[in-house]
Amino acid sequence: MPAADDLPFLIVGDVHGDLERLFEALKPYPADRWRTIFLGDLVDYGMFGVGALRYARDRANSVVLLGNHEVAMLWALRDPLRIGFWMGIGGQRHDLDELARDPQLQEWLRHRPALIKLDDHTLVQHCGTDTYATLVESLEPDPVAAINTRVHQLLASEHESKLWDAMSGHNIFATSAERLDRWLDITGGSRVVFGHNPHRSSRPEVYHDGKAINFDGGFSRQHRLNRRLSPPGATVAPLPPIAD
Repeated sequence: MPAADDLPFLIVGDVHGDLERLFEALKPYPADRWRTIFLGDLVDYGMFGVGALRYARDRANSVVLLGNHEVAMLWALRDPLRIGFWMGIGGQRHDLDELARDPQLQEWLRHRPALIKLDDHTLVQHCGTDTYATLVESLEPDPVAAINTRVHQLLASEHESKLWDAMSGHNIFATSAERLDRWLDITGGSRVVFGHNPHRSSRPEVYHDGKAINFDGGFSRQHRLNRRLSPPGATVAPLPPIAD
């Protein structure tokens, strides 16, 4: 069996509580043969958001990123006045109650990275936008690490609103090659992989000669933007190699 560092990457876009469909989508990709990256938004809309979080947390050889819906859920957990807003974007009250009873899961969730950079300089993040840069006041030698540190500080200091704003915009990399190139230059990335806004392709949608790839195919059957005929492979698929 190959060492974990030698395994290929599997990307899992927005699951949104559809745990049953996630189980089916992952059957061709056993955990001991793939390094899995979950792009965030495992919660809301579907009935099993907390179950999806636990499953992703416990799957071997996996990394889970923070999505804007996880931010909203943590915000609602801390501040009951935010529960109505969170439920308005698909939050399930039973999931919030279950998260409230699990301090270990809360702590784990608060320490998820917002973005990571792979050895081939692929940048992986939840939302296809450069607004993550607004979370830090100046360019840092390692902007990815600096942004992740700031994300954790905001969650710990009751400033979820700033984080929500930075992670909830429309994916702009599909239409703005200039902003994409500038973001890759800032972060030292070779390309960027993300989810957040559902696309309409039957496979992950590729932009700008492969420099940006969207893995949100409208996976959850409970999501208001779900495409009933969208195959699981539009959201759950191997990360393609970087073209020469």
